[in-house]
Amino acid sequence: MIFLANENIPLNSIKIIRESGYDISAIIEDNPGITDEQVLKIALLENRIILTFDRDYGELIFKRKLPLDSGVIYFRIIPFTPEETAFIFFNLFKIQNLSLEGKFTIVERDKIRQRSLLKDSSTKNNSTRIS
Repeated sequence: MIFLANENIPLNSIKIIRESGYDISAIIEDNPGITDEQVLKIALLENRIILTFDRDYGELIFKRKLPLDSGVIYFRIIPFTPEETAFIFFNLFKIQNLSLEGKFTIVERDKIRQRSLLKDSSTKNNSTRIS
């Protein structure tokens, strides 16, 4: 899996994720100021999972039907520190049977919800409580 950090992901978290060996591109470094639609195009072309705090991606994908197969991780939290996003990201990989590819994943402090991005998928929306 490779990732694309939206412009609102803190640079401190991006650096921590990168230093841990993950392939992560950052809009803030490579294309600051581009639109959400342009971010989606980059993610689609490079097959990257988007990391974001921006809820607009749900509307772009599910209501406006803009294409994306790789996935979105939407952090629906306000981080306490610029580094916290990285540690929440790492914790996702500790959850048994959680797949991020092809999913719109909503991360809250006490639960994770997912919706499939694949139109023909029979996978239902899933919710996982974090204890």
